[in-house]
This record gives sequence, structure tokens and C-alpha cells, in this order.
Amino acid sequence: MLTPARCSINTATLGYKEPISKVIEQVARHGFGAIAPWRREVEGGDVVAIARQIREAGLSVSGYCRSSPIPTDSAATREAQYQENRRALADAATLGAACFVIVAGGLPRASRDIGDARAQVEEGLARLLVDARTLGVSIAIEPLHPMYAADRCCVNTLAQALDMCARLDPDHAGGIGVAIDAYHVWWDPDLAAGIRRAGSERRLNAFHICDWLVPTTDLLMDRGMIGDGVIDLSAMTNQVNATGFEGYAEIEIFSTRWWSTENEETLRVCADRLRTASGTSA
Repeated sequence: MLTPARCSINTATLGYKEPISKVIEQVARHGFGAIAPWRREVEGGDVVAIARQIREAGLSVSGYCRSSPIPTDSAATREAQYQENRRALADAATLGAACFVIVAGGLPRASRDIGDARAQVEEGLARLLVDARTLGVSIAIEPLHPMYAADRCCVNTLAQALDMCARLDPDHAGGIGVAIDAYHVWWDPDLAAGIRRAGSERRLNAFHICDWLVPTTDLLMDRGMIGDGVIDLSAMTNQVNATGFEGYAEIEIFSTRWWSTENEETLRVCADRLRTASGTSA
């Protein structure tokens, strides 16, 4: 079974109700091995102190969430968002994050050209990759479910994300890979092949887990707790493990139900479900 020590808590799971300093203490107290903070909890604070507290709590940083959107309707906005992402990459380096998660962004305002949006993503990532390599932080392109293509992310399949990595890094110099989020890719008939490819190309940077509820009442804020939905997390985790992935399985649950629950209870349930409901092998 997966254990808390081999898993990370993405702080979105806890709904940003507590200061990051308290969340770090809570995650460590429940025996998790890592944490994945969000920019909203870090920016404007003492990043060095936050990084130190994470280390002293015995936690690793499985990832840092997430990028500003890349496609825009003007060169000035595109430059501003690039600079935001550069600063976030620097914070990821300070935190010692295993990767900086890229949620690429959707269509620019008033656009219907998804091809152009995707071209802007690739162009922007090519530029950001130079900074990532300099800082020693790998970026992780996270494909999102197609329902988000217009407004959140125009990169929608694992194959699409891996093809982008291959074009940006044809010589496998490193610095770029993918984040596989069960919620976004579980439906893909080519998922198993994509996971194998990500492993063989050494581009599997992050693995996020939660569940898909039936019925789903909100396409953003109704993700399920592990074991409450229809995703075969056991099979997916075993496929990821078979690639040799050595990172943490990262629990990331956007949910009005769980966000209204006290952090201590949410963390207790997460730990319990890893032991009893995930059915995954270590």
C-alpha cells in the first residue's frame, strides 16, 4: 500500500485556510513525506524561512504550483506573465521543489484559435526552460482535462504534453517533463502508453492523485477523496511505479466539501485512505 511517508500533500487539498507555517506543521504531524505549496501561500512571504521550516519539519517539496498562464492577447501581457513565472521558478529553487508545475493557460481574450494558443505555450516554455535549467528546477507540464481547454489549459493530453517536451528538449538535456494528474487523464485510452513513454523518456516529474465522483456536481470544486470515485488509482499508481518513478504521489483535491473540513480531519482521512482504499502497491 502507499503510505503517508511516500506521499505528499498538495496544499490546495486543505483550502488555504491556515497560514503556510501552520500547514507545514500539520502535514508533518500526520506523517506525510512531502508538501507541495502554492504561490498564493508563498509569494510576499519570507521564502527562505518557509523553505527552512519545511526542511526542519522533515518534509520534501514534491512540487510548486503553479505557473501564470502563457497565452495572451498582447506582447506586453505575455512579457509580464513570463516575468511572473521567472520569479516563481526562483522561489521553487529556494524551496528545493522537485518541479514547477505548468498549467499553461487557455485561449487569449476574444480568441477562437486554440492552435495559436498552443503555439504561444510552446514558445513561452522554450524561453522559460532556459531559466529553469539555470536555476536547476525542472518544469512539469500538466495536461488538464479537455473541459478546461478554453479557460485554464490548452494542453489536454499526456501525449500532447510529451510531444511538446520532445520538441523543446530533443537531446534530453533535462529541465522539462510532465505532471500526471489522475483527475485530468484517467479517461484517456492511451494513458498506459503515455505513462510508459514518460518513464522511458525520463520526463515523469510529478504524479497527482484524487478521484472522479459520479455524479460530479462542479467541474472545478468537486474532486473526490481517494477511494470515493471511479478512477482505478491502483492500476494507475502501479503503472507509474513500473516506470521507476521515485517521487511522491501527491494528493491534490479541489473540493468545497473538503475545504470546509478542518485540516486535521482532512489529513487524517487522506492518511487512512492511503492505507485502506487506494489498493496501491509501494
